[in-house]
Amino acid sequence: MPPRSRVLVSLVDDKQEFQRSQAAAARAVGLRAGLDVDVVFAEDYPVLQLQQIFRQLGAPADRRPAAVVAHSASALGLDGAARASVEAGIGWVLLSDTAPYLEKLRREFPDRLIASATVDNREAGRLQARLLRVLLPRGGSILTVEGPPDSAATGHRRLGLAEGLEGAPIEVVKALCGSWTADGAEQAVSLWLRLAARGRKPDAVAAQNDAMGLGARRALQAVRPQWADVPIIGCDGLPAGGQRLVHDRVLTATVVTGATAGPGVELVARWLRGEPVPPQTVIAPNPYPLLEELARRSQLTGAIRAGAVAPSLAPPAAGRA
Repeated sequence: MPPRSRVLVSLVDDKQEFQRSQAAAARAVGLRAGLDVDVVFAEDYPVLQLQQIFRQLGAPADRRPAAVVAHSASALGLDGAARASVEAGIGWVLLSDTAPYLEKLRREFPDRLIASATVDNREAGRLQARLLRVLLPRGGSILTVEGPPDSAATGHRRLGLAEGLEGAPIEVVKALCGSWTADGAEQAVSLWLRLAARGRKPDAVAAQNDAMGLGARRALQAVRPQWADVPIIGCDGLPAGGQRLVHDRVLTATVVTGATAGPGVELVARWLRGEPVPPQTVIAPNPYPLLEELARRSQLTGAIRAGAVAPSLAPPAAGRA
């Protein structure tokens, strides 16, 4: 029986829920496709990620992976690893936003696997804007909590949010960096509440992922408990993550983006079977709950606050998770 092909899946940090979901999705697809999936985490260090990849590329031929599926730990730095991989006959699939070097490599190596599987992060930002328009039909002020400034996803989600809010009377009063983590967001929002908020309560918070939305909720509860009812929307929308937080009323809504590592490993499986592989696979995000359901809930909450509906119908208060 021939040995099974091995796929190296290089991810950012196992402390991030989304990255753990990436690992689970990659392993599940690998199991179905008959591939050995080796997942490594870079502990959020771009240099470590490069070391891990090059170590695998430099292994003896019989121990090298058939392909590398990588979610970049930085907006820069993987082009050299991609080139080394392709030159060695090893496939390359990028999971973060597509990069210009991919097209150049495709022109040089048209017979190799050079592809990307990405979330439409710009559309995710637009969907957050649509959720905010439903929550704030008369306009208002919002606080945003973003990922690292050098992350392509951060920039694309910010741009999409701005595009989606264009023409709406909704003002971003402050953009904070939460570094994709609950703790990072909690620290950033707590500091802003203590030093800069000046008593101006935001009408909503838009966090670029659900973990940072959770951190923002914790900060509001701890520093300004009288603001604990501020609606917070997140992004990623994993069933056990953001969707659960919406169900528990910790978040008001989220955007479901879906893990890209599963589709990335599937591209490798198709390539190994000799099937055609598209150069780019884009996963479309979706709002959770649906916009119509969010509007219904928002109207109900407004009626409760106005005394037009019995308080017993109010959603449960958000708690720490």
